[in-house]
Amino acid sequence: MRQFDRHPGEMRLFQVDVPAPAGLGLDMIAVPEGALLDLDLRLEVVSEGVYASGTVTAPLAGECGRCLEAIDTEVVVDVQELFVFPDSTTAETTDEEELPRLKDDTIDLEEVVRTAIVLALPPNPLCQPDCAGLCPDCGGRWDDLPDDHSHDLADPRWAALQALTSPDAPTGPPPTAVADSTGDQRPDRLKEN
Repeated sequence: MRQFDRHPGEMRLFQVDVPAPAGLGLDMIAVPEGALLDLDLRLEVVSEGVYASGTVTAPLAGECGRCLEAIDTEVVVDVQELFVFPDSTTAETTDEEELPRLKDDTIDLEEVVRTAIVLALPPNPLCQPDCAGLCPDCGGRWDDLPDDHSHDLADPRWAALQALTSPDAPTGPPPTAVADSTGDQRPDRLKEN
């Protein structure tokens, strides 16, 4: 951003569009590189530096964490940061990691904007709040499938029972157990002749 005179009370309003840097976001949702960020900021000179406040509006692109549908939306975040003068008392009593410094009376907003946007992004974005996800059997989006959608997938552990109810299954009473000459019980159809 532009240079400042060190007169406490000086204020400047900025409304500017800047291209988004690379890697601004999370794995499933992010600001596309080069997309325009709309910065609407108020910069005020205070005794220890320049206080920047305002909003940043950024376009987002990604995919839903439940149904993988494309997401195309935007996020509006608030930014507030004090950029201290390098020779101020605040600069002498704080680390650079705590508060950013003005360099040649110029402020660099990239890290402030990046932090505000990334912290506002959901780690598991949704295309809509009540997204039902995907059918586990066919992979179709539940929101696009009819209400009576189902699959007749039999559990293989029940296949033997299902065979008994099929039209080709033998009918009649179940086999009866009889004792053979050794006294063992076994079905009569297995009885040896």
